[in-house]
Amino acid sequence: MSSLRAQLVEATLGWEAKFGNAPQITTVLSEYDAALLVGCSEEEYSRCMRGVTAVQKGFDFIYENKRYQVKGNRPSGKPGSFVTWVPKATNYEWDFLIWVLYNPAYEIQEAWLWEVEAYKKAFHEVKRLSPKHYREGKQLA
Repeated sequence: MSSLRAQLVEATLGWEAKFGNAPQITTVLSEYDAALLVGCSEEEYSRCMRGVTAVQKGFDFIYENKRYQVKGNRPSGKPGSFVTWVPKATNYEWDFLIWVLYNPAYEIQEAWLWEVEAYKKAFHEVKRLSPKHYREGKQLA
């Protein structure tokens, strides 16, 4: 499957080079990469994602009976493009949240883990989150 990931990235970067904007793959890549970061094998991830829809409420995948919510960002690489805003969880129906930051080539630059209660305590009242906020969690990459 890692070759499948590479093919997806290659096709997306080719599309971006040709048409100026990249297809939206950050969500699916960040979920896949987050699963691998917590120790889920590609085979386990493939099994747990079968039959799951893209709009599943509350969490993105389950591994070892823990529910994971994943957020990811990727700057376009265009001049002045860098990540200043990160997506905030809209519910707390998960056990852990992982935020993944990519470079323009979809290579992981950093990843951070948050437990739901710590996340809620730290960010429930915060309206706009930045990378600085997520960097207060446990670093995975």
